[in-house]
Amino acid sequence: MEKARQEVARLYGNRLRLRVCGICIENNKILMLSHRGIGNTDVFWCPPGGGIQFGESTHEALKREFEEETGLFIEIGNLLFVNEFMQPPLHALELFFEVKRKGGDLHLGTDPEMTTDNQIIQEMRWMSIEEIKAYPAHEVHTLFRHCESLSDIYQLRGYLNDESAQLADVENN
Repeated sequence: MEKARQEVARLYGNRLRLRVCGICIENNKILMLSHRGIGNTDVFWCPPGGGIQFGESTHEALKREFEEETGLFIEIGNLLFVNEFMQPPLHALELFFEVKRKGGDLHLGTDPEMTTDNQIIQEMRWMSIEEIKAYPAHEVHTLFRHCESLSDIYQLRGYLNDESAQLADVENN
């Protein structure tokens, strides 16, 4: 795990990144990837996505990331919300889009920035909200603190961050 954490910090740490992420829901389950080297444990579940390269549009980046990580070709729908992800040394602004599967062969892909021995994507799974909520909050993306159902994701708007998720937790308890 330490080697993965060092690789993540080397590639993405201590700088602001702009990421695109896709919400792909089918049969009341969302497509999720588990990453190692992020957070305090060796588990971090989040929707597929990644960094935008210079000169690449957000839609081009999201299509590329989905194909690299999942093998799927997608159609991109509405921009749903923006999230600020801050888990030092990582800091990213994330643009979340609704996506639909258009083709491809679903399989666990790779992160081309990582070496073969240091891949951080470790598992891909279609998950229900109950499966996601069964994980400790620090092992799933903070967007799920705002949701009690997968359909709630489509109601999220504007800017989300860890502080707004924590405020929602306090207000709901």
